[in-house]
Amino acid sequence: MAGHGRKRRLRGIEIVYEDDDLVVLEKSPGILTQPSGRGSPGFGTSVEEALSDYVRKGQMRSRKRVYLVHRLDRETSGVMMVAKTEAVQEYFRSRWHELTSKTYLARVEGRLQSESGKFESFLAEDKNMRVHSTSVPGLGKSAVTRWRVVENGPRPLVEVFLETGRKNQIRVHFSEAGHPVCGDAKYGRGDGRERLCLHSWRLSFIHPRTKREMSFETARPSFA
Repeated sequence: MAGHGRKRRLRGIEIVYEDDDLVVLEKSPGILTQPSGRGSPGFGTSVEEALSDYVRKGQMRSRKRVYLVHRLDRETSGVMMVAKTEAVQEYFRSRWHELTSKTYLARVEGRLQSESGKFESFLAEDKNMRVHSTSVPGLGKSAVTRWRVVENGPRPLVEVFLETGRKNQIRVHFSEAGHPVCGDAKYGRGDGRERLCLHSWRLSFIHPRTKREMSFETARPSFA
């Protein structure tokens, strides 16, 4: 397995590690994880497109591409990982929460009354693509979010640990608890002038080839 840690930058993405099986990268806010269709904002600048172009090394007829194993929201920054083969994609997707661990940093609205806690609910998405908790049996998917205060105050900084990986999970859970993520125009009080204060800070995983744990941590974002 050939690997390197030399950083490379392309289209709002910084590659922090690469080997024959996978690529670990840091994504800037405003970059899509995957394309959402022609004519939509951000087309041509997604993580999936940029890294597929990168692994083809300029050979337009090459069939090489990358395979997504997880996603970050467009306005969420931080570390993520993609597979270079379908086999590696399936390795992670089939046992994602056994093989990986992710820690986020978030700045939220309103002083928290506890130093740590856990949110549990069933999340569903409506026709307007807004995610919400539901009590209707069979409609939602189980979602569990654990958190710990790093710095309390009117806008606390929290570490967030996901036990599940549902769409918009952190943003929905904190919003429904009365502490929306700062800068969140969709679920909170953001007005577009402040970036979404949510960052994928640490990522650890069991490598598919070596079976050894690998861990990556980014610098703290500006809001932290």
